[in-house]
Order: sequence, then C-alpha cells, then structure tokens
Amino acid sequence: MRMNAIAMVVVFPALVMMSNVAAAAAETKPDVKGLYLLTDYPTVSVRPGTTSTISLRLQNYGLPPENFALSVDGAPAGWTATLLGGGQPVGAAMPATDQSVSLQLRLDVPADADAASKTLTVKAEGQGNSVSLPITVNLAKELPAKLTLTPQLPALRGTPKSSFDYTVSIKNDSGRNLTVSLAATAPRNFETSFTESYGTQELTSVPIDAGLSKDVKLKVRPPSSVDAGTFPIEMTATSGDTTAKTELSLEVVGQPRLTISGRDGRVSVLNAVAGEQTTVPLVIANDGTAAADNIELSGSGQSGWKIEFDKKTIDRIAPGQTTEVNALITPTDKALAGDYMTTVRASSRGETASTDFRVTVGTSTVWGMVGFGIIAVALLVMFGAVARFGRR
Repeated sequence: MRMNAIAMVVVFPALVMMSNVAAAAAETKPDVKGLYLLTDYPTVSVRPGTTSTISLRLQNYGLPPENFALSVDGAPAGWTATLLGGGQPVGAAMPATDQSVSLQLRLDVPADADAASKTLTVKAEGQGNSVSLPITVNLAKELPAKLTLTPQLPALRGTPKSSFDYTVSIKNDSGRNLTVSLAATAPRNFETSFTESYGTQELTSVPIDAGLSKDVKLKVRPPSSVDAGTFPIEMTATSGDTTAKTELSLEVVGQPRLTISGRDGRVSVLNAVAGEQTTVPLVIANDGTAAADNIELSGSGQSGWKIEFDKKTIDRIAPGQTTEVNALITPTDKALAGDYMTTVRASSRGETASTDFRVTVGTSTVWGMVGFGIIAVALLVMFGAVARFGRR
C-alpha cells in the first residue's frame, strides 16, 4: 500500500507536466488549412528597361497533393511576365501536404514603359482549389550608384620582410549591378596588388551585384631597405562617376641587418699553414634600423678543418655600429697547398648574414726545412760518390 502511494506521488506530477506540454502544443499549432500564394514583398519598384525577379511560394496547408496550373494576368503590353521554378519557366506546381513550392515571377519591363503603377495577378488553379495573389509594380527612377569600403583591420604592423594583407569589404549600395575598378596609392617602391579574399589570382576589378558586398584583399609589400616608420596607404574603388576611398596605415618596425667582412674589407686569407691555427680579424656590422641581440657566430669549411671564434656570441650591436671578432681557422695537417673556401655566418632574431672567405694554404716551414735537409744530404752523397769513383 505504501509503495503504491509513493508511485502515485512520483508519477502524478509527470503526468500533469506531460498533459500541460500537450495542451500548450495544441494551443500553438495553427488552425490553418487551404492553399495560399505568398510573397514577402507584394509591392515592388522596378526601373524601366530592366529585369526584376520577385520570390513567391505556393503553400499547401492540410490538403492532398494536387496539380495547380500557374498563370499571370494583367501584364501591360510590351511587358514579359514569366513564372520560374528551379530556375526555368514552369506552367504548373504540385506542393505536397503541409509543404510549399518556391516560385519566381520574372518581369522584363520595356524602357518606354509609362510611369503609372501596374497590378499583376498570379494564379494557381486546380480541380477543387484556386488561389490568386495581386502584386503591385511601381516604376521608379534609377537609384544613384554608391560604394562603401569597410576594412576589417585598417592598421597593420610588421618588419620590412613582412607582407601586409588588408581585407576590405566593398558594398554596392546602388540599384544596379556594378563592375568596380580597384586601385591603391602607397609610398614610392611599395608594391601593391589585389586578390580575392579566398584566392591568389591578382585582379584589377570585381563585379558586385546591387545591394551586395564582396571582400577583396589588398597586399602591400614594402622595400627591404625601408626605414622604420608609419606609412599611409589609400585604397580607391571606382565605378563610372562613383568613387569610394578608405585610409589604411602600415607601420614598419626596425630590423637588424648584419654584414661580415675582413678588417680591411678583404675576403681572403693569405699564408695559412696546414695543421696550424691562423687568426683572421672579422668585422660584424649592423646596417639595419634595430639593434641586433645575441648574435651567434658559426663557420664551415673543408672536411676536417676547424673554424672557431674568440667570441662565440656577441651580446648586442646597435644600428649603424660594428664589432670586431677573430676567426681561428685551422686547416688539416694533410691539406695540400692551394686556395680553399670557408664560410662565416652570423645570426640574430631570424636575421642571418654569411660571407665566403678564400684561404690560401702553404706548406709548413718545418717541412720545408726537412725537405731542404734531405736535398742537401742527397747532394753530399752524390758528390762523395763522384769523388771516390772518379779517382779510379
């Protein structure tokens, strides 16, 4: 008995809640039945000499599917009124129960049409049901062309090696489709180009339908030698006599630029000796617009050669300043006499410089003296033999 009471306590509120939900659903369900021709805009304005399209839908509420013949009455002489379905002319439609069929009324209005308002009637007629929809057409003058430019990010910042990409939305606020020409004004030696927002193909103009917008990308590339600073960029969109402009900003931050050379500007090392260390003074210069920090030095040469530095890392070189270091180059002890190439590199925050040095290797003086001694001994032996055997 007690369990039954508990079950009633739990189940009864749930039943009440379900009944309330069902009642609310029944109250909100529209009590509509029949066939309807609907449009969002029953009165429209059309310019003479143009084509206009009006969206329609044939709605079936609670009726069995039926074939409904479609027609348009009241089109003035010289006008062409065509009903479209799925992008092609149609003469009938069959909406399923509680479903709709999308239609379009295309109006081709002659250029000499009089200014009086016209009423056209769209009809859908079946065996037992028929419906009509009056549409009022007013003839209006052409709206003046108007363009609006809206950049997403009007100010960008980067280094001289950066590519600055501005995304700009162009809106056609006129009553007709436009082909919009694009142009950009930038400081001297700055490169500019336009591409679609989703592609890489460069373009000089874009078509934009009436009332719609299109995004384009303006790419700006400063010269590598540009100094740090803020530079103005102006973008212009033009169609006929209509022009729109927007101001953009490009900030270039300083960047180090490293160079490597010998103390006297030479890139050759004379009289290096096989197996012996040679000290080569180097000058590391910063010709950029920002300080170079934590500059790391490295080198490479022939197999087995050692290339070291008295300072492996340079803490800082200010813009326009230089620092001198010594490269310690040791050819292998088996290196033959001749010219060899070695490379010295310096890198700081992604900035890298490298220079090739020509190293001329000669034989060691010790081995030269040994060779001279061998030759002298050989000559003494030869002269002794001549003197001895010459007496005989």
